[in-house]
Amino acid sequence: MAALLPLAALSGWQVAAWVAALPVLLPLLIILSAWLQPEWAVWSHLADTVLMELLRNTLILVLGVSMGVLLLGISLAWLTTYCRFPGYSFFSWALILPMALPGYVLAFTTLGFLDYGGLLQQWLGRLFGANGYWFPNPRSSFMVVAIFSLTLYPYVYLLARSAFLSQGERLLEAARLLGRSPWGAFFHVALPIARPAIAAGTALAVMEALADFGTVSVFSFNTFTTAIYKAWFGLFNLPAATQLASLLLLFIFIALIVEQAMRGQARYVSAVGQQATKNRIMLNGWRGWAATIGAGSVFFLAFLLPLLQLLLWVSKRSSDLDSRYWALVVHTLLLGFLAAVLALAGALLLGVAKRRCGKGSVTVAVRVATIGYALPGSVLAVGVMLVVIGVERSLSLLLGFFAGAPSGNWLSGTILALLFAYVTRFLAVAYGPVASGLEAIRPSLVEAAYTLGSTHAEATRRIYLPMLRPSLLTALLLVLVEVMKEMPATLLLRPFGWDTLAVRIYEMTSEGEWERAALPAVMLVLAGLLPVILLVRRSSSLSEC
Repeated sequence: MAALLPLAALSGWQVAAWVAALPVLLPLLIILSAWLQPEWAVWSHLADTVLMELLRNTLILVLGVSMGVLLLGISLAWLTTYCRFPGYSFFSWALILPMALPGYVLAFTTLGFLDYGGLLQQWLGRLFGANGYWFPNPRSSFMVVAIFSLTLYPYVYLLARSAFLSQGERLLEAARLLGRSPWGAFFHVALPIARPAIAAGTALAVMEALADFGTVSVFSFNTFTTAIYKAWFGLFNLPAATQLASLLLLFIFIALIVEQAMRGQARYVSAVGQQATKNRIMLNGWRGWAATIGAGSVFFLAFLLPLLQLLLWVSKRSSDLDSRYWALVVHTLLLGFLAAVLALAGALLLGVAKRRCGKGSVTVAVRVATIGYALPGSVLAVGVMLVVIGVERSLSLLLGFFAGAPSGNWLSGTILALLFAYVTRFLAVAYGPVASGLEAIRPSLVEAAYTLGSTHAEATRRIYLPMLRPSLLTALLLVLVEVMKEMPATLLLRPFGWDTLAVRIYEMTSEGEWERAALPAVMLVLAGLLPVILLVRRSSSLSEC
């Protein structure tokens, strides 16, 4: 591989690209190296206690979430793209809003509404008496899958709807002329063409479910992420956490392989000039109202109901807004801003390196650097901690040998380790908008600047940065919000006293204090609405093309 070549054989841009990829490569290699020396005693203990439960719950998540997001995402994308029913224009963008709600927020608001003593059971008790009704157990695996499906279906909805919009109506009209019914045209033409986008959205949803910590901990639903946390902080066994992280990483890689298999070898290209469909299928009578009720139910359960529940709780706990809460806000924003700036710098370095030397080792470095988003925060936290411990030991040996300085925790237990994990995980989030912005800059503009005597620094300052300003702002905002919502890595790596809004939500929900968790949750939801608004505007502009 190009990464194994002598350093002198690499150009400056190649070296820069691999330096930007190191935050992802080092933790990944260290976690994978855990298989070289497996601790059989640990695995024997896991096999006797929780391993089968973890495997069973993982299988339930993968199958259940896949079916849930496919059913909701594809059906809603089809309705809002090709059908006309009461409220279709509203639902076309409103169904994206659940992306602003972290899964663990929807989880504890749902339990607060459905659990014994919640609003729904209080109302049923007043109506039928304390023992006059039966209510299913809300803390079930079905409810966990339902929460994930309602939270993650927008991944499939967005990508499927974009694919449907790009197809236009000519292909469907051709299918109708050949004798296909509207449903036949959907299943035999529109759906197969959208398969790559649907596969990508489904893979993202499944990986998010496997990486989640907050939602499953609220329901006491044991997964590999919760087991990693318990092994680290409950048993103080970092090797056991590493072994579990490596196995979870294996499931993530399998999900990526399955996603590629779902895509197949087919390639689909839309004809030039295709436009969004204008001749929508009219759903009259009960069919139209059934579509409205279906879309409205998803929007109500996934966004409106939990938001109303949060606001109700906040109105009861307004006294919680004290100096300690503002310290949480400051910590959250500061960590998010620092991580966003670092990730943006790395993404800009990768993007320019690929543009200037977009082949060979640079392409490999970009791919390595952008797989961090597919890795769970708990897995990255384990890898980052092992990297930090190794660096600390090396520095201690060097300083002790040359200067006689005592060893110490200069990196572990500091915000540097936490920022390292954030950059590793969200570098891909920053790279997407930056790469798209760079592709929109015509090479002739930069070549003209060089012809007129501009240096690389002047071209960057006067051409790249001004034209990339919207993309850079988008990348900065997206990383900021993702860092604010990140829970597993923050819980495992945060310095003492550096609690954030996400940590506060976990602490309150783990103690069953739903109302006290509402205030930081509302803050996170409001922050999450910012990138969702950008997606809504982009989706609206695409539908009007």
